[in-house]
Amino acid sequence: MFIFNIIKYLIFFVIVKPFIYLVLGVNVTGIDKLPKINNGASIIVANHNSHIDTLLLMSLFTCSQILKIHPVAAADYFCNTKFKTFVFTKLLGIIPIQRKVRKAKEEEIFKDINDALRGGQTIIIYPEGTRGETNELAKFKTGVAHIARMNPDVPVIPIFINGPDKILPKTDFLWVPFISDVYVGDAMFWDDTTTKDFTDKIKHAVENLKLEHKRKEEL
Repeated sequence: MFIFNIIKYLIFFVIVKPFIYLVLGVNVTGIDKLPKINNGASIIVANHNSHIDTLLLMSLFTCSQILKIHPVAAADYFCNTKFKTFVFTKLLGIIPIQRKVRKAKEEEIFKDINDALRGGQTIIIYPEGTRGETNELAKFKTGVAHIARMNPDVPVIPIFINGPDKILPKTDFLWVPFISDVYVGDAMFWDDTTTKDFTDKIKHAVENLKLEHKRKEEL
């Protein structure tokens, strides 16, 4: 495990962060609202239009924090071969989750995520479930609300991302240089409402950040 951590650290320090900040470029609004990972767990919630999203979000944190960040990703896509499983779980630190589960208990479905959060780790999750269409927010699935309910003391940080869908479109494999914009919202906590209502609140928070970006574009 130690050697994998060193490799992951070097990948982000030598390749990913320089590429994101120096080659592509990123503007971050509300960076002071990002959780202090060293002080505890957090749940990062964002819209999802490109595979670049995850590298971009992870690059917002210092390299010393990288080992505590774990994107939640579809097991059927990122772990459908031994090679992909090794790369994404060992080097990127993803937590694979089954998108289609039948007759499984909630605690069983989210066990790895809950273990990470209760161990002071941070997860990145995309409630849309898959990459959506450009500039559109698809319906948010309630999984993130279930996770928040089981971890009520963990902050949920809404984020809106604009740009990665132009850098690496969903149906393309060619990278296009484009400056991305990231908007970080205020932390939210589970408030004993229904999972549907809490999911709607999270989506509303992300939509407000999207509107903030739109207003800036119109200036």
